[in-house]
Amino acid sequence: MIFLLEDDGNIRKLVEYTLSANNMEVKSFGLPSQFWEAMENDRLPELILLDIMLPQEDGMDILRKIRSDSVTKSIPVIMLTAKSTEFDKVIGLDCGADDYVCKPFSPIELAARIKAVKRRAGHGIKNESSKHIINGAIVIDGQSHTVEIDGEAVNLTPKEFELIDILAENRGNVFSREELLRKIWGYNFDGETRTVDVHIRKLRQKLGEYADIIETVKGIGYCIKGDTNE
Repeated sequence: MIFLLEDDGNIRKLVEYTLSANNMEVKSFGLPSQFWEAMENDRLPELILLDIMLPQEDGMDILRKIRSDSVTKSIPVIMLTAKSTEFDKVIGLDCGADDYVCKPFSPIELAARIKAVKRRAGHGIKNESSKHIINGAIVIDGQSHTVEIDGEAVNLTPKEFELIDILAENRGNVFSREELLRKIWGYNFDGETRTVDVHIRKLRQKLGEYADIIETVKGIGYCIKGDTNE
């Protein structure tokens, strides 16, 4: 079941039709209060489509609540919004959104992105029992999906963790933005590689003094070349 929180009735009908045509169940809500009631009383959804500009409560605040609750924090969330500036995308991704689809959108693209996010959530991280230690200071634990720097936990979003995990697992290999988009987000649409750059920038900020372990290879993409021990 997918939950859709969108106050525009026409968009709700379009999304409902799109998902039904792709054999996906959806329950839609026009108000945050209705959404929260369903989250409390119904079976939790496998994915949430969330608008930003809503009555009663801002969509970003709703996303923060979802990510701060241990029961709901792992539910994939796709932001579905008219806000399309890079600043808005950075805020949404930093708050833990798994993807960001701007209105007006193509129903075919929306369905593809939902399937990609669901696929990623279902498959999880490869070699999730692996552990990587970089430069003797950064510990990436695939089993617990945690990262520690000098013994201190670093709060990463799911996609930020997947990025550093795949780069560490393949130390020395350079990944293009397109490859990372396919491997982590499960799709590749023209112009969407900017999503990778946004996540890399936020990840570097959280790594602090160790930000430079993620190297930019001009004209190609990103890699980790630091000393890594399994």
